[in-house]
Amino acid sequence: MADYGAEEENRQGGERRMVIQPTSLEDPKLIKLKEVLVEWINKTLKVEHIVVRSLEEDLYDGLVLHHLLRRLAGAQLHVEEIALSTEAQVRKLEVILTALNETLELNEEKAKWSVKLIHSRDLLATLHLLVALASRFQPDLVLPVVSVEVVQCEVTKNGIKADKQTEIITFQSNSSAELERESNKECPIDELFKLEAHKIETVKKAILHFVNKNMSSLGLNVTDLDKQFADGVILLLLIGQLEDFFIPLSEFFLCPVGSSEMLHNVTLAMDLLIDQGLPVQSVDPQDIVSQDVPATVKVLYYLFKRHKNK
Repeated sequence: MADYGAEEENRQGGERRMVIQPTSLEDPKLIKLKEVLVEWINKTLKVEHIVVRSLEEDLYDGLVLHHLLRRLAGAQLHVEEIALSTEAQVRKLEVILTALNETLELNEEKAKWSVKLIHSRDLLATLHLLVALASRFQPDLVLPVVSVEVVQCEVTKNGIKADKQTEIITFQSNSSAELERESNKECPIDELFKLEAHKIETVKKAILHFVNKNMSSLGLNVTDLDKQFADGVILLLLIGQLEDFFIPLSEFFLCPVGSSEMLHNVTLAMDLLIDQGLPVQSVDPQDIVSQDVPATVKVLYYLFKRHKNK
């Protein structure tokens, strides 16, 4: 069973425990944060065929954390792949969290997680740990700003002292703040379209070459940037190729009929790009459907910028 608080020893040897209030557990921002972290873990571990569905239930035994640390930091740890007993799981977590704290350059006393907390399926500690990992290894991952109301219970020589307080899980992260600023900046493509026509064509040819290079494995070829992205199909397939994930065919219209189905496809593509940290919030999906060239090229430019050296 999941635990929704965090517990630690205080300097006097007693225990201090923080329990998330039930109202905070229903906070849409907290729910969204959990969803983003699950998606991030699953994308990171996709090649290892590991699927996480619950942060509370799937991380306590150390298996997922072990694979995450290996994929993100290249850590090679001598631990059991699958630890079945409680004792084996605790031993495994001790090794993993020691290596994780060293990787994060974090003193164990300052960490908001511990072997005991993670193994007890403590949600608050698990969130703190995953946010720290994501911030270090994928700073462009956009996390919602989340704080929760907790009750801190402390065992003292005079009894139990309870105190309500706010626990911050994520700040206004640099990535989300910078993403917002970046999206509002004038894109180089905006500047480009103020230049001569031949310079515009040179850039479009470079982007076209990039697109076709990454679409060749699907047997597709783009000849007209201005028109072929309007229905969103090729854009979605390109995103899947570049970001290395499969978009179920049930999620979009492979042969869209009418502007509403085209808009559905393009809107889905834009949402995926924003989720992946690309600053395209300023692009209106309707502009791409309407074959607005600067809008289309701007989106492709950001994909090109991220993946051109891969």
